[in-house]
Amino acid sequence: MSRASLMKTATPQLIAEVRMYETASGGRTGPAYSGWRCPCMVSQETPLIGFDALPLIGGEPLLPGETRSLGFVFLLPEEAVPAIRMAGRFFLWEGRFVAEAIVRS
Repeated sequence: MSRASLMKTATPQLIAEVRMYETASGGRTGPAYSGWRCPCMVSQETPLIGFDALPLIGGEPLLPGETRSLGFVFLLPEEAVPAIRMAGRFFLWEGRFVAEAIVRS
C-alpha cells in the first residue's frame, strides 16, 4: 500500500492536539503536507526515545504556528501507543523539535 493510500484510509491509533512551533522559534520553515512522516519523541531529554509516525494531516497543510487535532499512525503501534499515552505529551522531531502534542485519545 502506498503512503498516499494509507493516508486516505488509515484509522488513527492515537489522537493528539498538535501545536506546530513558529519558524522563528525553531519550527519548520514551511508547511507540513499530507504524507509527512516524523519521529514522535516521548520527551526532550536525552537519550531521545521516539517512534516513527505519520500524522494524518488531511487535505489542508499544517502551518508553522498552527494548532490542530490530528490522528497518528505508527510504524510500531504496539510499542509507540502505550509509551506515548503514558507520557501524555510528545514532541515531533525533524532534526530538531518542531512541534509538541497533547494526547487526546
